[in-house]
Amino acid sequence: MSTTTPEQLWSKPNGMLPNSRFPLLIHRGGIAGGGETAVMERFQSNGWLNNWRYPGIYTYRHFHSTSHECLGVAIGWMDVELFGHGGTRHKVSAGDVIVLPAGVSHSMVDQSEDIMVVGGYPEGRDWDTMREDHINEALRRDAAKRIMMLPIPARDPVTGQVMREWIDAPSSVDAGLNDFRDGLDPV
Repeated sequence: MSTTTPEQLWSKPNGMLPNSRFPLLIHRGGIAGGGETAVMERFQSNGWLNNWRYPGIYTYRHFHSTSHECLGVAIGWMDVELFGHGGTRHKVSAGDVIVLPAGVSHSMVDQSEDIMVVGGYPEGRDWDTMREDHINEALRRDAAKRIMMLPIPARDPVTGQVMREWIDAPSSVDAGLNDFRDGLDPV
């Protein structure tokens, strides 16, 4: 099991994309060497089920409103764009795992020819696909309500530990994260 501290990337709403009050987590080398079997077995042993394997992820901006998601790079590498237009790009390679809170936009923008990704959802939840280019205000509001009702997963898909990064997150995506980090009261 990985014991390294994951990278934490914070987001805020971006147009029709809700993003999340929880940090997106990237476990670099979380599953040493990767491999489809190793990634899937780790996810399953930590309660992230309803698994799939695919040569990458969707190449359009999308998010899920009915479940959080984990993406484990089993083989190769990919560049992902996170948080929608104007967001950030991150390269992930075999053994890296991204833990996406529901509502966080993600898309694949480049990849190796041999890319293979394994996905999973806490407790095997069903997932939906909300495309940024197909969302209107009513759909965004409905998605936000579903996202707010989702529980924090029981365990991290890589470490199997309680997800302290999400439990300790501010209660609102607009809570003024810089104020919390500076020890000031949010406004």
